[in-house]
Amino acid sequence: MREAPRERYDFHSHTFLSDGETAATDMWTAADRLDHAALAITDHIALEDPRPLLRRLHAEARAFEGGPLLPVVGVEISMVPPRHIASVARRARRAGAEIVIVYGETLVEPVPEGTNWTAIESGEVDLLAHPGLLTEEDARRTRDQEVVLEISTRRGHSLTNGIVAQRALQAGAEMVVDSDAHRPQDLVDLAFARRVARGSGIPPERLVGILREGPRRLLRRLGKT
Repeated sequence: MREAPRERYDFHSHTFLSDGETAATDMWTAADRLDHAALAITDHIALEDPRPLLRRLHAEARAFEGGPLLPVVGVEISMVPPRHIASVARRARRAGAEIVIVYGETLVEPVPEGTNWTAIESGEVDLLAHPGLLTEEDARRTRDQEVVLEISTRRGHSLTNGIVAQRALQAGAEMVVDSDAHRPQDLVDLAFARRVARGSGIPPERLVGILREGPRRLLRRLGKT
């Protein structure tokens, strides 16, 4: 019998190389068991050299080549002064980051003011994670700059999913549903991701775009399909 196509995509997770609890191979194995099509490991970086981290992640990703799960190697730029975001992103890409996300202005951490806007305007960022009280103007600029906005399943960061979804829908900006998983148990399947999207106020007719079509477009932009 032909296997059904996988439709769960997650672009935000961590390992013990930053603040997660386990190795990348454990995270990718767990995602495979949950029928993910793709999982990005995006460990935190700031102003340090990203090369050792990315070399290790690429080495682990090779174990999954040719399988049903697509492993994506990236970074999450976290808590850096906004003026450094673009340069840190460029350095990470040169070191092998396939996706660059930025730790957005969540309500539950003291993220430097201006992080959202600077990340969007940098031209170097693929996804803005848990952007908190996203403004209408920031949402419009994510659309223009082709930066994807995150709906988060993670406790705390998910507090503003409603406003993020509302602003993104009004602006026509792209969204994805990410777990920000720090251990295998934090990963979520497609059914739960769908419920979180609906709970964020996303209408049923938009779910396919956010859960499947948008993630596939992002993977194409990343050169991963």
